[in-house]
Amino acid sequence: MNAHVPSLIATEDSLPATLRAALERAADLARAEKAEATKRAYGSDFTIFRAWCADHGLCALPAEPAAIAAFIAAEAARGIKCATLGRRVAGVRHAHKLAGLPSPTDDERVKAVMRGARRTLGVAPVKKSAATADKVLAMVAGNGRGLAGKRDRALLLLGFALAARRSELVALDVADLEECPEGLRVAIRRSKTDQEGAGAVVAVCRGSIACPVAAMKEWLAAAGITEGPVFRRVGKGGRLLPGRLRAQSVALIVKAAAARLGLDPAAFSGHSLRAGFLTSAAARGASLFKMMDVSRHRSVDTLRGYVRDADAFRDHAGAGLL
Repeated sequence: MNAHVPSLIATEDSLPATLRAALERAADLARAEKAEATKRAYGSDFTIFRAWCADHGLCALPAEPAAIAAFIAAEAARGIKCATLGRRVAGVRHAHKLAGLPSPTDDERVKAVMRGARRTLGVAPVKKSAATADKVLAMVAGNGRGLAGKRDRALLLLGFALAARRSELVALDVADLEECPEGLRVAIRRSKTDQEGAGAVVAVCRGSIACPVAAMKEWLAAAGITEGPVFRRVGKGGRLLPGRLRAQSVALIVKAAAARLGLDPAAFSGHSLRAGFLTSAAARGASLFKMMDVSRHRSVDTLRGYVRDADAFRDHAGAGLL
């Protein structure tokens, strides 16, 4: 996908040579427009579209609206969900945008096919199970004692206590952690809803049963980590490897912990820790605004779903009627 970015400065021959450095910087900024994960997803989606076009003798860039409409229909027939179909279209749109071409995805035929797909397939997301406080406590009670076990224990406890997204967890550096008498202050440098990097500092309380602060200190000490990435790979024989964990690793650690408890690992994901904190906090009657201090949600409406799930049977209107 980034190969198309230089087209943004394809007219450099008509501009003074003194602007070359500025134009190269402009290309760098254009590449930073989207998060790396988003760019990877768009790149993957456009690769799928381009391969489909090649199989059918069609041009992918620029693409005809009819080709995109047919592609959507073909993907829907394969059982691809609406959310993924929408991302496929966004990937095609982004490729045309970077190439300086009009986007064929704005054509009414493409929009009509997407509307039809939503009505036919439905748009309800598949919700993963929340790793609530009781589940997290059980997960960390049975994990291994080696270096990988200490890392996983710290990751599960901090991920829950921080209501963290998996990308936020793996992006943490030692410099982002500040211990204080009450617990930890954790600096989140960038997040899904803060792509411009304004940042936020989130308080993490100590625990009386399983303490995320103690678990973090134990992991860092055992691994000999004093700077750089907090969560890193551990190889065979408990050998610490360079480089930070990938976001997908968080999901795998959560799934493995769920499996040890006899739970279906397919029902859990990296988001389960964040959902579990919010569900548990809502069940204890925590203030929505206090929950937002931790989760950094910008909309109360999003949090109401967790509160509804936790309070589904509390003071139910139908209680005692039958």
